[in-house]
Amino acid sequence: MPASAEPPAGTALAVGAEALYLANLLLLPGIAFVGLLALWWYWRERASPLAVAHLAQTVSASLWGGLLLVSVNLAILLLGGYHGPHVWVLLILYFTLVHSILVMFGAYGLAKAMAGQCWRFPLLGRPLPAGCPKAAAP
Repeated sequence: MPASAEPPAGTALAVGAEALYLANLLLLPGIAFVGLLALWWYWRERASPLAVAHLAQTVSASLWGGLLLVSVNLAILLLGGYHGPHVWVLLILYFTLVHSILVMFGAYGLAKAMAGQCWRFPLLGRPLPAGCPKAAAP
């Protein structure tokens, strides 16, 4: 995008959605998720395709991340509770693999939102809406 061009409509909302997604993972779990849900609920039908795409992606990824976190806790409970040595193995694997990947995808989504482009989370992402701006061909 040239320096003098205006960012696409919905860029600020897309950046806000991605920032709340990252805040939910890193700083304010739960509180940022409620803010993200409120943004999605209010703007899901009236925002630009760019903003709707980022809102849908971040809500979907947040729900999947929560499901994965609950699954890890359930696995720990099924394997004997929180007092065994397996707890640390599962927690380290979760944070090293799953949580880190979700954070990395969120940072990439934030960069795409700041560039005014749509992006779909691999495996967890929702289909992009029609009219969603993508990266320009070189």
